[in-house]
Amino acid sequence: MISIIGAGLGGLVLARVLHVNGIEATVYEAEPSAAARTQGGQLDIHEHNGQLALRDAGLFDEFRGLIHAGGEAWRLLAPDGAVLLDKPDEGTGHRPEVLRGELRHLLLDSLPPGTVQWGHKLSAVHSMDLVFDNGTTVSADALVGADGAWSRVRPLLSEAKPEYTGTCFIETYLYDADNRHPASAAAVGTGAMAAVIPGKGIQAHREANAVLHTYVALSKPLDWFAAIDFTDAPSASARIAAEFEGWAPELTALITDGETPPVLRSIHALPIGHRWDRVPGVTLIGDAAHLMPPNGEGANLAMYDGAELGKAIAAHPGDLEAAFASFEQALFVRNAEEGAEAARDFEVVLGANTPQSLVDLLR
Repeated sequence: MISIIGAGLGGLVLARVLHVNGIEATVYEAEPSAAARTQGGQLDIHEHNGQLALRDAGLFDEFRGLIHAGGEAWRLLAPDGAVLLDKPDEGTGHRPEVLRGELRHLLLDSLPPGTVQWGHKLSAVHSMDLVFDNGTTVSADALVGADGAWSRVRPLLSEAKPEYTGTCFIETYLYDADNRHPASAAAVGTGAMAAVIPGKGIQAHREANAVLHTYVALSKPLDWFAAIDFTDAPSASARIAAEFEGWAPELTALITDGETPPVLRSIHALPIGHRWDRVPGVTLIGDAAHLMPPNGEGANLAMYDGAELGKAIAAHPGDLEAAFASFEQALFVRNAEEGAEAARDFEVVLGANTPQSLVDLLR
């Protein structure tokens, strides 16, 4: 039995591709149910990786039904609200936007009942015996870590640990924005918006039902954020907004008018080109293998990893070691290329030459 740790997009695509090829797998997920928490905002699903994975999973047509029309539009603003660049959604479908939660439900619904074992948080691995916090022990023939940034499987293969990039995101939401927050809704437009200067920025997505989902970026030491009491939502929002004093009110309102408590998300990354020596029976996919600064590729790469590993296993019946070795050979090349690109993109967005560097990239 192939045991997959983590029911994120990568682990679920792997399980689905294996199922399509008649191979059994079990996914173990720490969360108690599929509805345990919201799954984040919109994702742009790219033709060259995420969409290919969904085709391999036999779910491409269903995926098309989840697309948020108009979501590919891109707007770049100056701190005073002036428009620096406005790219409409051209309807090409190269990078259509979908909600992560809806995509995850599509994958979950495509798997046989019982494939995902909820409430199973991995606590230890002894040989190939998986020990979970709920007292369960399972013996695995093969183990795939699809368990994200702080993977419990990664230490079996690598001593690498995620390191702080120097930047945190603070996440906020506005609801029914066209009616209740019309100035901010107009500033964001129909798709994605960013207003950035070196070391800080306000980025937002328009999601379905007039939801504005904002990620405020600040390049500060972790100690600076630790001094903010995020359990006191008004105070925390005011402290974050103070870093944007003088910016257009329709932009700062994305922080101060937030209708959910601000959520701090520190940005960590694994070393560029992270790799490991072959360990029998174990491998990694997604952020567990190649945690990178966010540039729109993370979910796409996780799904692509899952599909590629699933196909490799199907192509090497009875020889998981050959399948894992073949998969990792391509993965390591991809890790190095994508990791370097993600670091460059992060510098483009928040580095010394922004926003001009971002204008040049988007054009």
